[in-house]
Amino acid sequence: MLIIGEKINGTRKAVGKAVLERDAEFIRKLAQDQVEAGADFLDVNAGTGPDRDFDDLVWLVRTVQEAVGKPLCLDSPNPKALALAVKEVKATPIINSISGEEDRLASVLPLVAEHGTKVIALCIDKNGIPKDVETRMAVVHALLAETRKAGVPDDSVYVDPLAVAVATDTRGALIACETIRRTHQEYPLVHFTCGLSNISFGMPARALINRAFLTLMLEAGLDSAIMDPMDRGLIETLFATEALLAKDRMCMKFNRAFRAGKIGVVKPLATV
Repeated sequence: MLIIGEKINGTRKAVGKAVLERDAEFIRKLAQDQVEAGADFLDVNAGTGPDRDFDDLVWLVRTVQEAVGKPLCLDSPNPKALALAVKEVKATPIINSISGEEDRLASVLPLVAEHGTKVIALCIDKNGIPKDVETRMAVVHALLAETRKAGVPDDSVYVDPLAVAVATDTRGALIACETIRRTHQEYPLVHFTCGLSNISFGMPARALINRAFLTLMLEAGLDSAIMDPMDRGLIETLFATEALLAKDRMCMKFNRAFRAGKIGVVKPLATV
């Protein structure tokens, strides 16, 4: 599964402070730590508002690329900031995101088509997040019609079914999983992603809920996630579930991860 490291996000207090103060060392370390933990892409989100987002997102992109060679997921509510940032990347990025909201689609999809990027497509429209699978599928159909019209291949699209916190909707996980299954049946080349931790907002023992949700989503067909690659329990769940779902040939990834000490019992340091 494709792991998109979530931690370089200016809505997090320490990251926001680092962005405002141009603390490049902090950002570079955060990028390196996530890559070392197994991130395939790094989400970069300045999170500093429309009056600063232009400069801040470009600075983040440049700073992260100085530290690591992994491709980026460009994340901003500001299409103009995305337009500037996409010109700075060294490898094909993912743009986060388009949606069924007309303004967002009209301003971001042309960037995706022009630069040949991958794109996250959110199951949301002008009416908000649909409360059932059928309505989410209507959004998926509309979005895929637009991406195809723009010449974006299906395998460059990552549908995000949107995980609604179970604290507010106890069917949130089930609806997300079923949306993935239905989309995969109708659009077999499309990929899937989601912000895993959204499911556990407002709940105790959030890490436990996130791990259980990851298992369910992998079985449904999830092949990418915006997540914390430094969460050992989450990574253990990922390797174990992929092995059980026959998504890990001869369990080779699981065994390599175990031998590398990334999963399993943490051995205590030897004392003299």
